[in-house]
Amino acid sequence: MTGSLELPQLSLVLGGARSGKSALAERLVTASGRARHYIATAQAWDDEMRARIAAHQTDRGADWVTHEAPRDVGAVLAAVPAGAVVLLDCATLWLTNVMLGEGDVAAESAALIKACLACAAPVVVVSNEVGWGIVPENKLARAFRDAQGRLNQQLAARAGLVVGVMAGLPMVLKPAGYQLP
Repeated sequence: MTGSLELPQLSLVLGGARSGKSALAERLVTASGRARHYIATAQAWDDEMRARIAAHQTDRGADWVTHEAPRDVGAVLAAVPAGAVVLLDCATLWLTNVMLGEGDVAAESAALIKACLACAAPVVVVSNEVGWGIVPENKLARAFRDAQGRLNQQLAARAGLVVGVMAGLPMVLKPAGYQLP
C-alpha cells in the first residue's frame, strides 16, 4: 500500500499481545508514502526472541531502514530526516529496558515523548495495554504495569491519533471521526 496518508506528529497504537497493533502501525506508516524508519527496542536474549525479531524483519521487507535502539531512542529520532516516517515498536519493551537498567522512568519517559514531538518526521508508537489483566503478584510486575499505564496515558495525551486494537480490529480513540486507511 502506498499513498499519501497525512499522519500527525505523534500517533499511538495500543493493544494487547498479538492484538494486531504492530501490523496496523506498519499499514499506517506504509500508507504515508514516506521513507520508512523502524526503531526496534527489543533485545534478543534467547533463541525464541531472535526468531521473533527475524520474523518481524522478514514480514516488514527490505524497504525499511531499521535502527536497533533498546533504550536511546531519542538519538535515533533526532537523526531521522524530515521526509521520512518513524515506527517505534515498541514502547513496552523500551520501558522494560529502562526499568531493568534501573533508569529514572519518569525522566526517561518525558525525554522519549519530547524526542517524538521534536522529530523532523511523524512518529507512530506501538505500545501494549497491560492494565486489563489481573493484579501482578510481585512488586516489579506491579511497578511495570503502573509505569506502562502512565506512559501510555502521557503518549495518548500528546498524540494526534490514538488507535486501540483488539482481536485485529482497530478502534479509533482520538480524534473522533478519523478514518483509517
